[in-house]
Amino acid sequence: MSDEVQPGFVRVRMGLSYDGTAFSGWAKQAGGRRTVQGEIEDALRTVTRSGDTTYELTVAGRTDAGVHARGQVAHVDLPEGLWAEHREKLLKRLAGRLSKDVRVWSLTEAPAGFNARFSAIWRRYAYRVTDNPGGVDPLLRNHVLWHDWPLDVDAMNEAARGLLGEHDFAAYCKKRDGATTIRTLQELSLRRDEDGIITATVRADAFCHNMVRSLIGALLFVGDGHRGPDWPGKVLAAGIRDSAVHVVRPHGLTLEEVGYPADELLAARNKEARNRRSLPGVGCC
Repeated sequence: MSDEVQPGFVRVRMGLSYDGTAFSGWAKQAGGRRTVQGEIEDALRTVTRSGDTTYELTVAGRTDAGVHARGQVAHVDLPEGLWAEHREKLLKRLAGRLSKDVRVWSLTEAPAGFNARFSAIWRRYAYRVTDNPGGVDPLLRNHVLWHDWPLDVDAMNEAARGLLGEHDFAAYCKKRDGATTIRTLQELSLRRDEDGIITATVRADAFCHNMVRSLIGALLFVGDGHRGPDWPGKVLAAGIRDSAVHVVRPHGLTLEEVGYPADELLAARNKEARNRRSLPGVGCC
């Protein structure tokens, strides 16, 4: 996962989207499970007639099983000759090979230092939920969560404001060995549309595992009156998992967009993203 491209190769930035319903997440897995990464890499190998050679994708944000993406970004390093031979027709050939629940929309040569994961300065997700007593529109059932209690969006927004900024989100993340849970939550807001669907917009520099779905679970508990607006902030401050914070189901979640800095700032961003984070005043020095 280097920022340096090997001699004789070109780094290609890829824009893509997918309906995560039938996928076991982004990352390739053992046992033949269907994944987004596996499907795109297989298609790329086939349309470029690369035989047994697999060109591995690096993605901006790995999504779990059932999670969707509208604005996902990945990169792949391809031999210069292969890219020159196929670049003009590669997009259309992938469209003909890929299943209809995953699309590649753009393929462009990446600027120097670009890394789909480490160059990103923010990721924006949307989580969609409805409290309609009749349930979810059948045409939206794979993209909208049904919550069977009335929701107070104003109370949820009040609670959300107490979570903004840089914090240790250990209380809202599934802990992974060696991984920090310090993140900067840049935006967390909810809006009810005319059709009654509530869309939560969640943007941060990065997310730890289950963070978005846990935050939404806490806000739903506020919205339906089970907890007060100050409760999610108290959970955050406590720094430990609270059994009352439920990780909501994945199908309401969509990765909408990934942001990157100007080309001349890519190298600095890559270095910053790889640094181990700590909060001010925390640690030995």
